[in-house]
Amino acid sequence: ARVLEIAKRLSLQAARGEKIEEEGCERHREPLKVFCKDDETFICMICRESRTHRSHTMLPVQDAVQEYKGQIQAHLQTLKEERDKLLGFREAEMRRSW
Repeated sequence: ARVLEIAKRLSLQAARGEKIEEEGCERHREPLKVFCKDDETFICMICRESRTHRSHTMLPVQDAVQEYKGQIQAHLQTLKEERDKLLGFREAEMRRSW
């Protein structure tokens, strides 16, 4: 959800021609270079070494983006298939009522 939120915001900013600012860690003002899978959030390298995240599973941002992009595409494909099936049922019902 966080990845989608950031992507939407960046997309809207780009569409408006606004300067795209990189998000940084609110606490350390460092770039967010790591994704914490346990907390499902982007974190900086300083936060990564903190007690809070030390034992968590981490991914580089690009790897996390690719992983979640694949999951989103798989869900999207399933939804498209379900939509097509429902549209087929609707069309059959409309033909039957005519």
